[in-house]
Amino acid sequence: MPQLTAKTALIVGASRGIGLAIAKEIARSGAHTILASRNIEALQTEAAALVKEGHQASALQLDVSAPDSITNLPDVDIMVNVTGTNIRKRFEQYTKEEIDYLLQTNLTGLTQLTQKVGARMIERAVGGKIVFIGSLMSILGLPYLSVYAMTKSALAGLTRVLAAEWGRHNIQVNCIAPGFILTDLNRQMWQNPELKNWLAGAQANPRMGTPEDIAPMAAFLCGPGADYITGQVIAIDGGYSTTANWPFQG
Repeated sequence: MPQLTAKTALIVGASRGIGLAIAKEIARSGAHTILASRNIEALQTEAAALVKEGHQASALQLDVSAPDSITNLPDVDIMVNVTGTNIRKRFEQYTKEEIDYLLQTNLTGLTQLTQKVGARMIERAVGGKIVFIGSLMSILGLPYLSVYAMTKSALAGLTRVLAAEWGRHNIQVNCIAPGFILTDLNRQMWQNPELKNWLAGAQANPRMGTPEDIAPMAAFLCGPGADYITGQVIAIDGGYSTTANWPFQG
């Protein structure tokens, strides 16, 4: 049964991948879902497809790396912050421009957006749900992801502090930490057979994840079943962060 009827949800970074899967799940859960990103053409196509299915959906052009783009926002009951990008290289090789770009896209822009949306939720005094999409780098470290890890670790910290600050306003704030999820941003990297073989032996569930593995938890955290869950960083990672395989056979 739809759990989000009469709610309005803003999904930031909804044109593809994890963001699009979450937008579809939340729309199918009954919310009026606003798909937001820079790519307005893709958003309009996806929103129209959801409307054709009988759901409520609309498109909003929004660029978190451009402060002028996050003004005049609609009132929402739910916001899911998915937007993010990555540059993989040795820490000592990052340029200032690359660091600034990653910080603005993955952290600063989302921070400014969350300030505006959260302030309006507080003014409206009807509560709300905010979900950040972090990363395994929110809870552990892997090489060649240093600046990305800085941003995703910061989102985990922000999650906990906002949960503490905004709990009195009935606003729940949580973070999902996806594991190895196949998307357009990493598809080429995962063509390497060596990486695939490594993953098969590195976690309890040997397959890669999909955006559709993330979406149900996001929708749950946005619904009434999560009213008493806040300040959590929840890994959806096939067991990578908590398990390991070894060659022993029982």
